[in-house]
Amino acid sequence: MTTSTATSANIGPESRLTILQRQRRWGWVFLSPWIFGFFVFTFFPMIASFVFSFTNFRIGEPIQLLSDNPACVAEFGSLRCLFGNWEKMFTDPVTSNALGVTLRFMLIAAPISILFPLGMASLLNSKFLLGKPILRVLFYMPFMVPAISGVFIWQSYLNGQTGYLNRILRLLGITEPPNWLFDSAYMHTAFVLIGLWGVGNAMLTMLASMQGVPTELYEAARVDGATGPVVFWKITLPMISPVILYNLVLSLVGLMQYFIVPYVMSNTTRSDPSANFINLHLYRTGFAFGDMGFASAQAWLIFIVALAFTVGIFATSRRWVYYASGG
Repeated sequence: MTTSTATSANIGPESRLTILQRQRRWGWVFLSPWIFGFFVFTFFPMIASFVFSFTNFRIGEPIQLLSDNPACVAEFGSLRCLFGNWEKMFTDPVTSNALGVTLRFMLIAAPISILFPLGMASLLNSKFLLGKPILRVLFYMPFMVPAISGVFIWQSYLNGQTGYLNRILRLLGITEPPNWLFDSAYMHTAFVLIGLWGVGNAMLTMLASMQGVPTELYEAARVDGATGPVVFWKITLPMISPVILYNLVLSLVGLMQYFIVPYVMSNTTRSDPSANFINLHLYRTGFAFGDMGFASAQAWLIFIVALAFTVGIFATSRRWVYYASGG
């Protein structure tokens, strides 16, 4: 008894921890850099922007709540005045136009951003295609090119006078090809073309999902006499639907934050209202005009609209997304 008691007394705290407790502790240790970064660079800035949306915050000037403005209180009342930036979002024609431009572009770009990588993945998953390893690398490589460099490359390619695309169109007999970067009717088409250059990541996830479909399902379909299109529609698409859902959500959220391409284009070509996306308008409001309070309200507008789209997609996902676990 004495030896057993002495042995128990010598057992340190580390020895008394179970394996699961040690794994949890080390898990939190390895997660701590991400948690720190999330709170410092995401959570607290979001809270700060929400507070700023109720203020007249301008860079280099004292911050004051809108409801504390004597002129505003006399005209509107303090509560309505407090939401002045939010009310302005729905009455400002430039903001409304910027949101409309973003939503219209989303209706065009979102389906293409899913269908195009889906087609590429189906092609690379074919048994009859030669050189698939090389093609996979080539299709994925543009995704690794820095976004700014990619935009400049496409800007040269789509140039109305010297661009290679218009040269090809002239060789095909089109004497007056579109001026892709300056004509409002074709500008969004040019943006979609630029976006297709970087779908390699979506293509790889869909390809990996296709290759994970059980071969027994395809064999059973062949025994039943199913053709290729039927097999793709009835087996492949349902089995990869979770990956399609994942890419669709990422695509919609990314389109609501669409910025780099129109920003580079607006700084190297003439500014066009059809290229004034909501995220670009937010940037100009906050950093060009210094109205950080109104820009913060616009940021929350983007967040709310993106959240609404995401919730809507997940609400309908039960009807078209298949999970092997039955969830």
